Amino acid sequence: MEPCAGAWFARGVRVPARNALLADLVPANAYGRAYGFERAMDNLGAIGGPLLALELVAVFSVRTAILISVIPGILAALAIIYAISRAAQPAVRERVPIRLRIRPVLRGDLGRLLGAITAFEVGNVAATLLILRATELLTPAHGIEAATSIALSLYVAYNIAATLASIPAGHTSDRLGKRGPVLVMTAGITLFGIAYAALAFDTVSYLLLALPFIAAGLAIGCVETAEHAAVAALAPTDLRGSAFGLLATVQSLGNFAAGAIAGLLWTLVSPNAAWAYPAARMGIALIGMLFTRTGRAAEV
Repeated sequence: MEPCAGAWFARGVRVPARNALLADLVPANAYGRAYGFERAMDNLGAIGGPLLALELVAVFSVRTAILISVIPGILAALAIIYAISRAAQPAVRERVPIRLRIRPVLRGDLGRLLGAITAFEVGNVAATLLILRATELLTPAHGIEAATSIALSLYVAYNIAATLASIPAGHTSDRLGKRGPVLVMTAGITLFGIAYAALAFDTVSYLLLALPFIAAGLAIGCVETAEHAAVAALAPTDLRGSAFGLLATVQSLGNFAAGAIAGLLWTLVSPNAAWAYPAARMGIALIGMLFTRTGRAAEV
């Protein structure tokens, strides 16, 4: 449990800093493409990483596989150091205290955007629940082992869809101008609503189950790319770290709440009700997106 907690703590520290750094290195008219590429590579890693780990464990051992995994981590750290060294630096740097600034982030368009994202994230359940739903539906017809294998295959399709969607979503976000991130995010939320609504109905066909998995994969590729691009566009330079930190907090707490509520509904009511909840939340999030706009970063 301790290594797992450490890994998630490191993720909470790493992701906002990475997103803020990327916003500093990329021109404003290329935010979508930059975050789309980053999301595509992350999702591609979710496909290739486990497959490579299985191969390493088969050839060597679990301990050796973990030791080998340190190498790409070191290379990633060196790549970040290189990127920072190549970035243009201001001639004069004003010393400012390190602090998390919440109130300025919640003002104006950026605050409204984070409100809409919160409405979405509270209904954005973890992909593991998709696997659980598919396994439950397929078990009576295929048996537990086959159902689990099919569900994991559907999860691979989910990650492939997310990988394929991220870069086009970023390009579209840039090409559509100021409203681009909001429109791409709206498309992703709509796809999530369709996927969750489909999972609220029972089916024993893995082909029919593939449709909501693929729709959810396309949706996450659109939404995560657009969220980061929108925050980068709206957050003033000196607030980017705080803005991306608050975004990560909203994402993690929202996903926790979504999973907890869906789990309670699954246990106390029915699996169908558990999936009707996130589908309904997507409708609320779409209403929130109507009041969201992106433009130039606000002045502080």
